[in-house]
Amino acid sequence: MRHRKHRNRLSLKPGHARMFKRNLVTSLLLYESVRTTKKRAQVVAPEVDRLIHYAKSHAPQVAIRYLNRTVTDKNASKKVMEVFVKRFSKIQGGLTRMVPAGYRDGDGAELVDMSFVDGEAVAPPVEETKEAPTKAAPKTEVKKEEKKPEKAKKPAKKAQAKNTTPKKKS
Repeated sequence: MRHRKHRNRLSLKPGHARMFKRNLVTSLLLYESVRTTKKRAQVVAPEVDRLIHYAKSHAPQVAIRYLNRTVTDKNASKKVMEVFVKRFSKIQGGLTRMVPAGYRDGDGAELVDMSFVDGEAVAPPVEETKEAPTKAAPKTEVKKEEKKPEKAKKPAKKAQAKNTTPKKKS
């Protein structure tokens, strides 16, 4: 019997399915919008919600370690901590939306554009660059070096072409 065994799964080998989900989650976090099949989007949506909820409800150092277990790019986990946690601070779940995008030409699979719902507007943090105080550099006299006339270079001798045809055996 298949009672209580329902969940969205990809019809791939387990290792491949795991990496496929990780890569799709990472792409969605980095680019905030991904075009994929409807089934794949249904598999990935709860995973993204789970990651962002964990980042909101745990200490940053713990959340980053948790994110890095799933996400394949450090910039994606950094973006979750800096942007998505603030953007979705008042939203509990349902962070992604799927908008139908037609059918794929090759096999007719149903495509969707998966993206994040609108949250609070958050500007990505800008790294501050520390500029050294500008001091007037003491002026030093630059001596002009006298240019010596360059000797004319002699053209290289051409190597004589060797006969590279193989010798015939007699």
